[in-house]
Amino acid sequence: MIVYKPYDRSRAVEYARRWAFDRNPLFYNFTEIGGDCTNFVSQALLAGSCVMNYTPDFGWYYRSADDRAPAWTGVSFFWQFMTESPRFLSAGGDTGPFGQEVFSPDEVMVGDVVQLADSRGEFYHTLLVSGKRDGELLVAAHSIDAFDRPLSEYNYASLRYLHILGVRLRVNHPDCYPALLAGEALPVQR
Repeated sequence: MIVYKPYDRSRAVEYARRWAFDRNPLFYNFTEIGGDCTNFVSQALLAGSCVMNYTPDFGWYYRSADDRAPAWTGVSFFWQFMTESPRFLSAGGDTGPFGQEVFSPDEVMVGDVVQLADSRGEFYHTLLVSGKRDGELLVAAHSIDAFDRPLSEYNYASLRYLHILGVRLRVNHPDCYPALLAGEALPVQR
């Protein structure tokens, strides 16, 4: 049976604080081969949800650098999974965090996600909102490592905001957070 739980924003941000300038040994560092930004944000969302979606092709999971869903590390696939996950329910997917696009920074909460696009409208960078100061969003990121960096310091043509609404999981799902934060173990597939 699937149940819903709140997304734990404080865990996601604490994870980002711990690993923003370092690399969790449980995950491959993709910085030199296309970027580590979405991988890092996926890790933070995992810390805030403690559940992956192991649906082949359409899921959101990481077992190793060679065994991961496109949505775990791909900017557009990540967005698609998080915003269109009800569509994936019919493809067998039923667990994981989910969200919706919002259109104002006033609607963005700490623990939400921002994606940046170039002048052609192609989204290329994923950031975790780590705080707000004087009305400005602060973000955490990998590839160019950052924590509480003002969003205004980035150069981009456009952006989009992803508000995380909650988490779908199976009843009696175990808490993965302590082992994940310590870099000791990934969640067990159920």
